[in-house]
This record gives sequence, C-alpha cells and structure tokens, in this order.
Amino acid sequence: MADASNRAGEGVESLTGTKIGVVDSDARAKTRRVVLSYMAQHPKYGKYVRRRTILHVHDEANESHVGDVVEVAPCRPISKTKSWRLVRVVERRSAEAAAMKSVKELQGPVVQG
Repeated sequence: MADASNRAGEGVESLTGTKIGVVDSDARAKTRRVVLSYMAQHPKYGKYVRRRTILHVHDEANESHVGDVVEVAPCRPISKTKSWRLVRVVERRSAEAAAMKSVKELQGPVVQG
C-alpha cells in the first residue's frame, strides 16, 4: 500500500502559485520572457493604473513562442534571474503575432503631418 502511494507521488511536482501570462520574447534557447499584466490602485490618488511583472521562464522543449498565452509555476533557481518554469501553453497566438508583425513591416513607418 505504501509503495503504491509513493509511486503515485513520483514525478508529480507542486503546482501552487501558478500564473498565466503572455510570452514577450523567445530570443534565447530554453528561456522565455513572460509578461503578467494587472491593475493596481494608486496609493495616493486611488486611480487604477496598469502594472506589469516580467518573469524569466525555463522552457525545456522550446514549445512556446512570442504571443502565446502560457501558465508558469515557481521552481528552484535555475539561473540568476530564472526561477519559473513553463507548465503548459494555454493558447497559441504565435502565428497571429507573426502575421501582425509582417503586416506592420509591409505598411512601413506612419508619417504624420
């Protein structure tokens, strides 16, 4: 009985503290920069302002790309700034992000005047 419960616990990592964000950069191998956007109340004026947190996430299989919505979880420190790991890709938006980028490149700079 005890062996079965130990085997069931093997390989299962804690998923407490998971967060969902958007991949901002995939320029480095096995590392993603994920942005978490949120609203916070200004302490003096009470107005809600946009804030964001940038996390460096370990992606072992390089399965996420720029624009994807991903779920990340905290882990042991992997490098100086990287202590989060990729849990799963919630929604793939990398194709849409690439299409938007190519459209902006085709349109060129906007001249105002």
